[in-house]
Amino acid sequence: MSTSQKRRTKFTSIHDNKDTVKSKESSNNLGATRTEISAQKIEASKQHEQNKLSQPATDMAVSGVWKVANFLFGLSVMVFVSGLHARQVYQLHENHLWFTNIKEVEREISFRTESGLYYSYYKQLVHSKSLLQGIKDLREDKLTEHPDTINVLERMNIYQEVLLAAIYRQCGISLEPILFYIYSIFSLQVVLVCGVYLLAWCLSNSWLAGLFSTTLYIFNRLDTTRVSNSGPLRENFSLPFLWMQAAALAVYFKPRQSALTRKFSLFGVGASTFLFCLFWQLNQFVMMLQAFSLFGVWVLGILPAHKVRNIMLIQLASLLAVCLLQFGNKMILGSLCVSFIIVATPFIHILGNQTSPHSIPVHLLRVFGFSIISLILMVLTNFILKIIIDVDSDEHIFKFVENKFGLGDERDFDSRLYLCLGIFGFITQDVFERLTTNWTLPLYLPTHLAALLWLAFSVIARWRLQNYSQDQKAKSKSKSSELVDFGFSQDLAYHTVQAVFFGGLAMLILRMKYFWTPYVCVFAAVGVCDARIWTKLLGWVGLRRPAVVNVVRVSFVVVLLSVVVGQLLPPALEELKVETEFWDPDTVELMEWIVAKTPPGAAFTGSMQLLAGVKLCTGRPVTNHPHYEDKYLRLKTLQLYQIYGRRSPKDVHAILKRYDSHYIILEDSICRAPSRGGCRTPDLVDISNGVSPDEPVNISGLIRSTTPRFCEAVRHQKPAYAKYFRSVLVNKTFRVYKVL
Repeated sequence: MSTSQKRRTKFTSIHDNKDTVKSKESSNNLGATRTEISAQKIEASKQHEQNKLSQPATDMAVSGVWKVANFLFGLSVMVFVSGLHARQVYQLHENHLWFTNIKEVEREISFRTESGLYYSYYKQLVHSKSLLQGIKDLREDKLTEHPDTINVLERMNIYQEVLLAAIYRQCGISLEPILFYIYSIFSLQVVLVCGVYLLAWCLSNSWLAGLFSTTLYIFNRLDTTRVSNSGPLRENFSLPFLWMQAAALAVYFKPRQSALTRKFSLFGVGASTFLFCLFWQLNQFVMMLQAFSLFGVWVLGILPAHKVRNIMLIQLASLLAVCLLQFGNKMILGSLCVSFIIVATPFIHILGNQTSPHSIPVHLLRVFGFSIISLILMVLTNFILKIIIDVDSDEHIFKFVENKFGLGDERDFDSRLYLCLGIFGFITQDVFERLTTNWTLPLYLPTHLAALLWLAFSVIARWRLQNYSQDQKAKSKSKSSELVDFGFSQDLAYHTVQAVFFGGLAMLILRMKYFWTPYVCVFAAVGVCDARIWTKLLGWVGLRRPAVVNVVRVSFVVVLLSVVVGQLLPPALEELKVETEFWDPDTVELMEWIVAKTPPGAAFTGSMQLLAGVKLCTGRPVTNHPHYEDKYLRLKTLQLYQIYGRRSPKDVHAILKRYDSHYIILEDSICRAPSRGGCRTPDLVDISNGVSPDEPVNISGLIRSTTPRFCEAVRHQKPAYAKYFRSVLVNKTFRVYKVL
C-alpha cells in the first residue's frame, strides 16, 4: 500500500472514530432527553391519577353539602307551613267568635257539649288552692255525676288539662287561663302538620312531597280538622301525635338504617304512641287497626317479624301505661286491641319471618288461615278477660255497630242516639265532592290504587321466587327486581295497608274521616313527587339520566303546586275576611241566673250537651254529661231523659228525687223539634219506652200512649204538675223548674 493510501486510510479511520464519538454523544443526549420526557410523562400520569382520586372526594363533599342544605331547607319549609296552618285555624276561630273581646261566660259557652266539660277541669285546676289539691278534687269529684262521686282521671282522658294547668301555674303566664288553653291547642296543630309533612317526605324521599301534602291538608280544612270550631275535643290533642307516630314508623320500617337511626325512630314511635293513647279514649280502636295492619304486612312477608313485634309491644306498653295512669281503667284492659296483641305477638315470635317455599295457593291459604285463627283467638281472649276483670262499659259500641248494619235491637236508646247523629253515619257525598274539587282525590286514587296493585304483584313475585333455585332467583331478580325487592319500600307497603283500614273506618263513620283524609293528602303528594315513579315513567320514553328526570319532576311539581295554590288560595283568603261575633243571649242569661239565684250545691238535670256548659260556667253539680263511656251513666241518662218522654209528673218527680236533682232545664229546641224519622230526643225516649213516637216509625211492638209529653205539659203549670215542679226561669230558649 502506498504512503498516500495509508495516510488516507488513517485519516478516514480517525474521521470515523470522531463520527463514532459524536454519534455516541448524540445518542447519549437523545437518551437523556427521552428519560426526561418519560419522567415528565410519569409525573403527569401520577398527577392525573391524583386528580382522578381527588375528584370523587370533591364530588362527595359537594354532594354532602348539597344534601345537608337540602335537608335544612326542607325542615325550614316544614316549620313555615306548620306555623302558617296554626295561624290560619287561630284566625278562623277568632273571626268566628271574636273570642278575645267577648265576656268570659260567652267564651266558656262557646265550648259546646263535651268541649265545655273538658275545659271545666282545666279551669278547676287553675283556680284550685294548689295543683295537688286540684288533682285530689278530680279524683274525688262530686260535681260531674251528682250525687255520685267519681274519679275523673280514671273515667276521662284529661291529662292534657292537668299538664296545661301545671304549666300555667308554674310558669307565671300572664295570659288569661282560657286564652293560654286555646292558644296551646292551636300551637299543637304545628306538630300535626309536621307529622303529615315528615310522613310524605319519608315515603317519597322528597321534601317537595311534604310541602305538597300539607298544602292539600290546609286547603281541605273542612275535611281534615275540626280544631277551629271545637278546640278542646280530644282529637285535637291526640291526632298530632298519631301523625308523628306515622312518620316515625316510616323511618323505622326503612331497611338498611343505621343502629342510631333505628333506635331514634323507635323512641319516636314509643313516645308518640304513648301520648296519643293518653289523650283520647278512642286510642284502643285506632291501635287495633294499626295492629291489624302490622299483622297483615307480616303475614304477607313484607316486614320482618322482629320489627312488627317491637311495634306491637310498644302499643301494648303504651295502653298499659295509660291504664295505670287512669287508675286501672278497665275499658283498656278489656279492649279488643289488647286481646289481639296478646295473641298476635307470640304468634309472630314463634312463626318468625314468612320465607318458607310454598305454592301460591298454599301461601294464600296460610295468610287466610293465620288471620282467621288470630281473630278467633282474639275474641276468645277478650271474652275471658272481660269475665276476669268484669267490664261491660264498651258494650254500647258493639250495639252501635250491630244496629248500624240492622242486626241489633232497634229500640236500643244508646245505639239510636249515635245513629241519629249525622257524624256517626256513613261518609257523605259532599266529602268526595270537596276533595275532588280541591285536587286531592284525583291525585290520591290512582296513587293508592297503584300502590295496592304493586303490593299484590310484589307479594306474588316474592312467593314465586321462594320456590326457585339460586340461579333462577338471580335471573328473576335481574328481570324484575323492583317487583321482588321490598328493600326500599317496606315503609310504603305498611302505610298503604294502614290507609286502607283508615279509609274503611271513614266510609263507615263520618266522624272518623279525620284519620283518613291526611293519608289522602300524603298519598296524593307521594304520587306526584316520588322520584322513583318519575324514573319509571320517563324511562318508557327514553329519558333515563337522573339529572333530566329530576329537572322534569321538580318542574312538574312546581307548576302543579302553583296551579293548586292559585285556585284554592283566593277562597281561603276570602274565608279569613268573614268576621262574626258570638251571640247567644238566652244561654248567657241562663248561666248568669244560675250563679246569682241558686245555691252552690244545687244540682241540675237537663240535656247532656247543656249540662256540660252548666258545670263549666256555674260550677254547679250536674247529674249527667256528654262523656258517654260508662254503662251506669248511660242507664242513668236514659232515666233522667224521661223529662222528654210521655211520663206522668209523679214518675218524673220520683226519678229526679232518686238522683237528688234540684232543678231541671228544658229546651224547646228539643221538646218541640220537628219529627225526623224517629231521631228527635223525645222520639228516642219514646221508642226505648216501647211507645210509638209522634211520627210513626217502622218498629214492631210499640204502643200508642195517651200520657202527655212531660216537657210540654209542665209548661202550663196545671195542679198535677205544679204540685211537683215550680217554674223559676223562662226565656225564648230555656225553661227552668225547681223540683219540689
